Amino acid sequence: MKIVLLGSGNVATHLGKALSAAGHQILQVYSRTRAHAEVLAEGLGAAAIDHPSEASMDADAYFIVVKDDAIEEVVSQLPRRLKGVVAHTAGSVEMDILKPYLDRYGVFYPLQTFSKTKAISFSAVPIALEAVDATAYGVLEQLADGLSDRVFPCDSKQRLSLHIAAVFACNFTNYLYSVADNVLRSHNLDFSLIRPLVLETAQKVMEHSPRDVQTGPAVRRDRITMAKHAELLSDQEDLRELYLLLSERIDEITHPGTGF
Repeated sequence: MKIVLLGSGNVATHLGKALSAAGHQILQVYSRTRAHAEVLAEGLGAAAIDHPSEASMDADAYFIVVKDDAIEEVVSQLPRRLKGVVAHTAGSVEMDILKPYLDRYGVFYPLQTFSKTKAISFSAVPIALEAVDATAYGVLEQLADGLSDRVFPCDSKQRLSLHIAAVFACNFTNYLYSVADNVLRSHNLDFSLIRPLVLETAQKVMEHSPRDVQTGPAVRRDRITMAKHAELLSDQEDLRELYLLLSERIDEITHPGTGF
């Protein structure tokens, strides 16, 4: 199929490369900063554009891969009467944001964290699809099936829940890694010491329910140890409160209805 990428960031870069590798033709890459569009376009054998109104009328699909708050601005500037399907790739933006501007539209949401410098195998990336009708869905499904082994229908509310879950599992977890790193550095220790622990924890949830493999002082209700931890964090009140709150939530999950 012929594709137009409306965006040039991390997701657009990985999606564009995956689509190209699957045999699709990337016609154009858009960015408000033309130099950014040119960098990705050159790698994909595409043309660079710096305004959505320049999008080709001949594409089979248009992927809006920009920040959530820029999606409506981009779609409102696309040429009218596009024959191809237009889909945004956001987790927390409802599909109907496209409705006032288009007849054929949908959502193509790859559930993964993307960085330009790290390669991703799209075959392992779940792709959630939603579309205004069966015809539009079929186009998106054909494209998704060529990239991923896990493609599934998902309405806007379900997709929002996926995105929230991803924030907890990925973004918040990575922040907690940063907290751990800071705690270690403040005592002249290196984060590499707990990398085996991080890996083992991640591997456990690949095979078990997270609730079933929860460990630590909160699960054991080891109040003496928790008090020592809280005391060590006494000069960082925000982290101390976070530690106590998370410990309380762990207890609620692992010992429901019994009080902390």
